[in-house]
Amino acid sequence: MKPELSCIIITKNEEKYLPKLLKSLKNQSYKNFEIIVADFNSKDNTRKIAKKYGCKIVLGGKASKARNNGAKLAKGKYFLFLDADSRLPENFIEINLEEFIKSGKGVGSVEVKPDSNKIIYIVFYKIYDIWVKILSKITPHSAGCSIFTTKEVFKKIKGFDEKVIFAEDHDYAKRAKKFGFIILPIYAYTSVRRFEKEGILKVAFKLVYGGFFRIFIKEINKPLFKYE
Repeated sequence: MKPELSCIIITKNEEKYLPKLLKSLKNQSYKNFEIIVADFNSKDNTRKIAKKYGCKIVLGGKASKARNNGAKLAKGKYFLFLDADSRLPENFIEINLEEFIKSGKGVGSVEVKPDSNKIIYIVFYKIYDIWVKILSKITPHSAGCSIFTTKEVFKKIKGFDEKVIFAEDHDYAKRAKKFGFIILPIYAYTSVRRFEKEGILKVAFKLVYGGFFRIFIKEINKPLFKYE
């Protein structure tokens, strides 16, 4: 059976987080999808883990290039772009894909929750969701850990802009907006590893500064700050 949905995951040395995401995909109530891993020369067990779960593997690269490379192999009518350190509730695809198809929109995203029980992260992400909803009145924002789109729209806007090095997910949503944008009902979880490595204030500054820069000046295609 031809898959209706292609799940495209970008990876580089993700042996710690990838199993959680793949397990959550395996446990989905909806089953008609394929999984494509766009891997950027991982030195750990990332590819071995992907093969164990039956994923198709393609050469990745920086975020935009990796997502585009994964899409080239995709057979589904609909795409779901995921980050390797995300995790999905078991009804995530079933409900969100149905809502997305019903809406007739070209791109959709979800609210994001931290994959942590620490209050500080829960509060931060709640504030971030409010921030995104406010900014979306100016330009839509899509969580990189969960972007729904159609193959048709992906081709029409020529995929992700490989010149953009920060917030390529938001740039995609902005360019796809003319085909319609929707926030879908079931949230995704994402790891807090960046906050644990750099600290909440530093990461928050980068997100806010980067957000205003790309909205009021231009998309970011040259480094403004260090952001892996």
